[in-house]
Amino acid sequence: MPLEVVAVAVIFLGFSLAEFLSTGFFHKARQRREDAIVEFASTVLLFAVTQPAVLLSANVIASEMIPNYAGALIAWPVLAQVGLLLIFDDLMQYWWHRLSHNTKWLYNLHRPHHDAQYMSIRIVYRNNFFYYLMMPSLWFSGVLIYAGLGKVYIFYILVKLLVICAAHSDVQWDRPLYKHASLSPIMWVVERLISTPATHSAHHGKYRDDGISNYKGNFGNLLFFWDVLFGTAKITRKYPAKYGVENLPPVGAAQQLFWPLIRNAKQHNDTHT
Repeated sequence: MPLEVVAVAVIFLGFSLAEFLSTGFFHKARQRREDAIVEFASTVLLFAVTQPAVLLSANVIASEMIPNYAGALIAWPVLAQVGLLLIFDDLMQYWWHRLSHNTKWLYNLHRPHHDAQYMSIRIVYRNNFFYYLMMPSLWFSGVLIYAGLGKVYIFYILVKLLVICAAHSDVQWDRPLYKHASLSPIMWVVERLISTPATHSAHHGKYRDDGISNYKGNFGNLLFFWDVLFGTAKITRKYPAKYGVENLPPVGAAQQLFWPLIRNAKQHNDTHT
């Protein structure tokens, strides 16, 4: 078994075990029956279907359109390759995420991620099937792998996975660190550089006027720096009392996973505002 597959499994199992021992993994507060269905199906679809299909398709398209660039960047310095991935993967995902919260049609694809009324490692890849299929950053990553960034991409994506898993988990690793005055300067930098449980929990908060929630901001995945740079950051070092979607009626598991192919008899076009 490839080491990167083992590493992915270790990250997921590690956070799952941490939740199981401290906050509960299988039974979350305000959990509904369809939540587990959506989370399991969306995660399996991403890893087994969507991600391999997009990366392979991007490789095929690149080989037809830019055949001379196969492996062209493999000799670039590692830092330069990481920089390309941060721009064409993480920054592009920031803008895709931000657009999804400000466009009615796209929000229907992203809404499943916010439909969970709790934080957990379980919701990291909870999204509509077409949300990832259309995600520009995933297609850009496929092209960069074709251009020779495959080995660096493995390292990069494992670091990104670790950060976003830690940010989504309800095991709040940053909470005790805020209490130590000696660590405050370090945490000031950390919370402006990468996503943390506090900043990302704010993005999942249900009520925009609670003074903590910021679902119209805090869009960063790996780097929270993008929010700081583009003015969408809100840092309070606090956690919302409730999570979920504000001002929208509930939808079933099938619609969450496969809208617009499956939708309620009366489709609501409101956004999470």
